[in-house]
Amino acid sequence: MSDDLHESLRDNVRILGDSLGHTIADDLGDGFVDKIEAIRGLAKRGRQGEGGSQRELIEYLRALPDQDLLPVTRAFNQFLNLANIAEQHYRARFRRVEDYKPGSQPVLGELFERIGRSGYSPRQLIETLAGMRVELVLTAHPTEVIRRTLIQKYDAIDDCLTAMEGAVDYPEKAVRVHGRLQELISQAWHTDEIRHERPTPVDEAKWGFAVIENSLWQAVPDFHRDLDNLLLDAAGERLPLDASPLRFASWMGGDRDGNPNVTARVTREVLLLGRWMAADLYLRDLEQLKSELSMWKANSALKAEVGDDPEPYRALIRRLLARVEATRDWAKACLDGRSFEGGPIIETRDQLYAPLLTCYRSLCDVGLDTIANGALLDTLRRVAVFGVSLTKLDIRQESSRHTQMLDELTRYLGVGDYQAWDESQRQAFLLEELASPRPLIPRRWDCSTETREVIDTFRVIAREHREALGTYIISMAGQPSDVLAVALLMKEVGGDVRLPIAPLFETLDDLDRAGEVIDRLLSLPGYREMAGDSQEVMIGYSDSAKDAGQLAAAWAQYRAQETLVEVCRRHGVDLTLFHGRGGTVGRGGGPAHAAILSQPPGSVNGSLRVTEQGEMIRFKFGQPDIALRSMEIYACAVLEATLLPPPSPEPEWREEMDRLAEIAHGAYVSVVREDPDFVPYFRAVTPEGALGRLPLGSRPAKRRSEGGVESLRAIPWIFAWTQTRLMLPAWLGSGEAFARRLEEPDGLERLREMRHRWPFFGTYLDMLEMLLAKADLGIAAYYEQRLVDEPALQQLGRALRERLERLHGVLLSILDQQELLEGTPLIRQAIDVRNPYIDPLHGLQAELLQRNRDADGAISPALSRALMVTMAGIAAGLRNTG
Repeated sequence: MSDDLHESLRDNVRILGDSLGHTIADDLGDGFVDKIEAIRGLAKRGRQGEGGSQRELIEYLRALPDQDLLPVTRAFNQFLNLANIAEQHYRARFRRVEDYKPGSQPVLGELFERIGRSGYSPRQLIETLAGMRVELVLTAHPTEVIRRTLIQKYDAIDDCLTAMEGAVDYPEKAVRVHGRLQELISQAWHTDEIRHERPTPVDEAKWGFAVIENSLWQAVPDFHRDLDNLLLDAAGERLPLDASPLRFASWMGGDRDGNPNVTARVTREVLLLGRWMAADLYLRDLEQLKSELSMWKANSALKAEVGDDPEPYRALIRRLLARVEATRDWAKACLDGRSFEGGPIIETRDQLYAPLLTCYRSLCDVGLDTIANGALLDTLRRVAVFGVSLTKLDIRQESSRHTQMLDELTRYLGVGDYQAWDESQRQAFLLEELASPRPLIPRRWDCSTETREVIDTFRVIAREHREALGTYIISMAGQPSDVLAVALLMKEVGGDVRLPIAPLFETLDDLDRAGEVIDRLLSLPGYREMAGDSQEVMIGYSDSAKDAGQLAAAWAQYRAQETLVEVCRRHGVDLTLFHGRGGTVGRGGGPAHAAILSQPPGSVNGSLRVTEQGEMIRFKFGQPDIALRSMEIYACAVLEATLLPPPSPEPEWREEMDRLAEIAHGAYVSVVREDPDFVPYFRAVTPEGALGRLPLGSRPAKRRSEGGVESLRAIPWIFAWTQTRLMLPAWLGSGEAFARRLEEPDGLERLREMRHRWPFFGTYLDMLEMLLAKADLGIAAYYEQRLVDEPALQQLGRALRERLERLHGVLLSILDQQELLEGTPLIRQAIDVRNPYIDPLHGLQAELLQRNRDADGAISPALSRALMVTMAGIAAGLRNTG
């Protein structure tokens, strides 16, 4: 990578930082800017190892008057967000999305050549791509700390950076662009960065739809154009018109697991909003096509469709426009609670696709291929990917809610106590009722509110077209009866709609038993008749890591997938694995390409579902250029994993992982579950208590209002540790496992062999390396110094930091490096650039947490807001926070 590219990134950071400085000076005066520079200077010198600078920084921050705390936190928060804009612009501009390791960026054209050299024919390449089913599932997990109004301003700032690059030789234009940039940064500074209210599930869904409108609507046809051009070179033909290797689904408005705010009414509203937005977007496409398709040459099929109209394409498009406009009006009327008196609406993908296909075939038949493969083909690709609802909406519910409902029903009917039955009794009952033609649920049943909500959800499913809905996911699934219960409710209440049912295996025990459960489920004739020859299974990354520690969880996830692949192969069933990955290493995060290629061979067989959560949606899909590259990465990874799968692990590597996972699990549990001081330490040293007040998402931070760490959701659990830079969930236990192995004669040699020859293990170490580079022992120690008084808790904190320090040394030995991130210098640089801006936020956060505790949670609104801004700023600086 040339120095010019480095310089481009540095220049943009400097330009944005200078503009922010001018804005702050205009608002608060040059004296305040001098304070900010003094704080930054102390932080920078402290990072450079100048003695006393860190202590001076803390003393300076603690001496700030109350009225300065909020604007200081805001200044550093804003700079970190602007630095992210510069970096994201750099990645889009120079096609770098995942990391900065030279040679690590997958390119489809190069992959096509490798596939050809491996003996696959062009026809096999086309068929594999055409048959690929990769669904990226947008979820509203509460890690997106930035308000949508600010995201829009940040996108406009990115546009200014692009305009500046094109104005180098035009001084007058450059001046105008700089003026616009200054205006936007001033707008951002004068906008409250913290929401005053939590978003509703409908707000979250609107945010997801906005990502499609503002980015993916353009990126999807661009991706297919690029893919078509590559395929024309490699195979002599385009991707089939109805093929869509990548599609999008959503949990926003459908994920009711632990979120009482997601109701049947909300789900119905979100489905209607999707229909409205889709119709509105297609209307724009159709208006363009009506304007452009003025040709008179047409084939007999189109002429038969429209008669003697001299402009046959426009005639057909006008008819379609009327139906799509009626669809938009219908959706709006339903949302407003009004009756709809208009004409026929578009109900299915084919009703929109077929007329466009007629136009396409006609243009090709009369020799106008260039026109056919322009804007019309773009619209056909959009229809293939987005359908008439933009995304497929998944429904997720916890298994206990179905059990509770069936228990109430069996008691009402006098046939027993479902909750008290063992698994065989439950299966017998459910299978019998699945086969019975008579209805089970009485029409007039005065059931509980909770049961009524479950029934109403299935009624919403019954009213929808199948293609608007995705999968029904059962969280905390543990037995075949959990799946059969949903199948029965779908039969009883879901009408003709039959969704795929995916059990979600989350805890370590659930993952270990996943293969057995699916084997028993697929062995039930009644289930197989209903489910056919396909099965979806979701693998949980968040809760398994929180339950068992990251190393043990990662190995359990791998083994579970291997077993599931073998079970489904034996039953003649096509398996789709759904990966519930988050943004952080502790929740399965990391570069998607490496992650997919590190899965067990055969587990990615042309099909994959994966969650994209929180702020990662914006980082990967928030802008068309970034989204285009992200889609290419997924297509590359799934295609490569399908046709050129990774090697199976050697038997001795499995034995190593079994042992490493066992040691790591024991070490993790001994602290998190068994040390009586751990939960008090966690509550004392992290901002977990204040985090619940940060209005990030619509879902509560806990599954239950009572309970300890086990009741805390995985996202706030990781978010809290990230804020203190201890990053505990992603590494605790790993150090003990690796250190013990290194003490043995062949340990280092074996671990290095696994790193270089086994993608799963190599990727795990890469993620651990990145995680440790973001951790900071000094900052973690300061939180403890400021917030923890009890000697026993302080002793635990010292022990945890010593564990992390030992892991640092052990990992460098395995990697054969002198320092972390030697092979990815730009990631190292990105962290180093941000640290002097994050460090003051850590110092201020610890101070504000202590003041808040001293005031028993009653600090002033300005200081409370400052505390929230420190959380947002640290999250922005570290990027993948939860």
